[in-house]
Amino acid sequence: MSQQQQTGPLRHFLQFRDFTKEEILYLFDRAKLIKDKFKRYEPHRPLHDRNLAMVFEKASTRTRVSFEAGMYQMGGSVIHLTTGDSQLGRSEPIEDTARVISRMVDLVMIRTFEQTRIERFAAHSRVPVINGLTNEFHPCQILADIFTFIEHQGPIQGKTVAWIGDANNMAYTWLQAAEILGFTLHVSAPKGYQLEAARIGQPSAQVLRQFDDPIEACRGAHLVTTDVWTSMGYEDENEARRKAFANWCVDAEMMAAADPAALFMHCLPAHRGEEVSADVIDGPQSVVWDEAENRMHVQKALMEFLLLGHL
Repeated sequence: MSQQQQTGPLRHFLQFRDFTKEEILYLFDRAKLIKDKFKRYEPHRPLHDRNLAMVFEKASTRTRVSFEAGMYQMGGSVIHLTTGDSQLGRSEPIEDTARVISRMVDLVMIRTFEQTRIERFAAHSRVPVINGLTNEFHPCQILADIFTFIEHQGPIQGKTVAWIGDANNMAYTWLQAAEILGFTLHVSAPKGYQLEAARIGQPSAQVLRQFDDPIEACRGAHLVTTDVWTSMGYEDENEARRKAFANWCVDAEMMAAADPAALFMHCLPAHRGEEVSADVIDGPQSVVWDEAENRMHVQKALMEFLLLGHL
């Protein structure tokens, strides 16, 4: 067993619904406190002598920097692993990797492909495992997005979020968040790229509404958000997606249909002129840089919670 002292049952954060509404709201409260301390240059080191292993099977900029900087700021240390410098790239079963790594560290973050891969790792881990991104879900990003919304607009409950574009890991995580936190998700994607009925079940209209017209999806929304048209791993579909998504560029017309105080978000990296126009992402309603910074603050709260529980 690692040096972690468990304060309760082992918990993982593999998808947004792994936590209750109360736990998510607690994370937002802690993230606010942690961010306030950070801005005042006040040390916050509850994870002194704790070790985080970061496993990257998909490349990353924001995920690596936010977790690594956050762990160091909380007094811990970080081990960075990729498939190129570990046995993961040499066909070692991921179950064996989990058994070994989790005896040496206190916490593991994984950024990988199929959700089943991180679930297999977690099933054989002695320490908490965090999903840094999979093909199916991106829960840390949605934590940051909602925390950013709360900072600017207050509680998200009862509000409307418009997702414009690919029904990808972000869209499915937004749907889980809507179900848990009580807001409405509008989704508009081209035919062939819409949410899969088998994955979403039958959410009520209070949770999910789907639109063929992206402008109608934005109408009255308090937050308009999107992502690149071609996610990592789907590059061979790039040209077909560019054609299919041509009318799904978030532009001034879409933002004009939204609530006058609506925010714009993008998890980055962004391609101006494709999924979002430059005047929107660089405009006054855009909070993408706050959103990017807040990955670090909510992840610090998440790591603290998984290791120390409620404080």
